[in-house]
Amino acid sequence: MARPRIKDVARHAGVSEKTVSNVINDYVHVSDRTRRVVREAIDHLGYRVNLAGRHLRTGRSGVIALVVPELDVPYFAELARHVIRAAEECSLTVLVHQSGGDRRHELAALSGFGSDFVDGIILSPLALTSDDLRDNAGSPPTVLLGELLEEGADHVAIDNEQAAREATEHLIARGHRAILVIGGRDEPGLGTAEARTRGYRAALAAAGIAHDAAALLPVGAFRMPDGAEAVHRVLNGGARPDALLCLNDQLALGALRALHEHGVRVPEDIAVMGFDDVEGGRFSVPTLSTVAPDKGAVAKAAVQLLRHRIAEAARPRDGADEPAPGTLSPQDRVVAHRLVLRESTEGAAR
Repeated sequence: MARPRIKDVARHAGVSEKTVSNVINDYVHVSDRTRRVVREAIDHLGYRVNLAGRHLRTGRSGVIALVVPELDVPYFAELARHVIRAAEECSLTVLVHQSGGDRRHELAALSGFGSDFVDGIILSPLALTSDDLRDNAGSPPTVLLGELLEEGADHVAIDNEQAAREATEHLIARGHRAILVIGGRDEPGLGTAEARTRGYRAALAAAGIAHDAAALLPVGAFRMPDGAEAVHRVLNGGARPDALLCLNDQLALGALRALHEHGVRVPEDIAVMGFDDVEGGRFSVPTLSTVAPDKGAVAKAAVQLLRHRIAEAARPRDGADEPAPGTLSPQDRVVAHRLVLRESTEGAAR
């Protein structure tokens, strides 16, 4: 069976080929009704955009890259699903790449992987610096997620410091005072762990609770085995906290397992709070209280910002006084978060 073409979609939808092209390229002047009819025809016929042909005609491929540190971390897998959904609504295809948090891979992503086939990059960095962004200023448009660098690119995240403060305030309100932070980093910097640690310390200070540097438990990675190892280390050393603030849900889920192995009741003996609201926390025993970022809003904001930068880069300059593409000030978008309180801090429903 021959591959459907634009003219087949146009005939099925009862519109012109130009209208189909406008819908595929997400032009704003197409009515909602026409857009819906064309999309239904595309779905019915199984039409797929010829990316190579589009690239030759427009200079754009319609492909963006999402680069995350680890695909097997549930937060990034869930975020990728939201980014793909947001991109599909704009007729964009998403290439997903795993960087491993390695600077070489992140730099390769910044350069568009050495080709011009990617129109823009959504990148969750761990190893990049502001200098890296400046050195790659002529590369494809880039939007950063999570980690905040000093300058150089648009950025989308929740207010990590405020979110951690609210999570700590919840634990304090439940009567907890000896609160340890798994993954805490008491260092200057713009990273996510540093911001969340500052929020924790701010909540303690507001409550008149002294901060103990030993309450921050460093981890080698933000995975379940690392959370479990931190708890084993603390309890085997004789410490008896009454709450754990874990800087992601993977650490928290590992902590829950280690507490169970030590015969510690959650939350009666030690309460546990996570971050990210991944699906596993809704099915753990006990279910996990957590900070829930609006992942859909993160994805939508990132795609919108990237589309704006791609259009800006392609727009011809009218004069010497007009800013060159990519030189407008980067935007910092803060999206909503909320506390989701479950059994690990609230106890089982009676």
